[in-house]
Amino acid sequence: KPCPLCDEAKEVLEPYKKRFILQEVDISLPENSEWYDKYKYDIPVFHLNGKFLMKHQVDIQKFEDQLVKLELQND
Repeated sequence: KPCPLCDEAKEVLEPYKKRFILQEVDISLPENSEWYDKYKYDIPVFHLNGKFLMKHQVDIQKFEDQLVKLELQND
């Protein structure tokens, strides 16, 4: 903290918050050292349903496409 890039990403994702659960991971905490080692230069990083989706900023079209695919699989 602070993380302006993370704050910006959360703003972009705000309209979708009823369609997914946002889980934030603070990679600076000792219990998240694996994530820190992997992504310390690439925040924010986004995973959807446990799979890497994108990093640095939200690609809203990619996010929407993958979210719709996931929703269709679950119906």
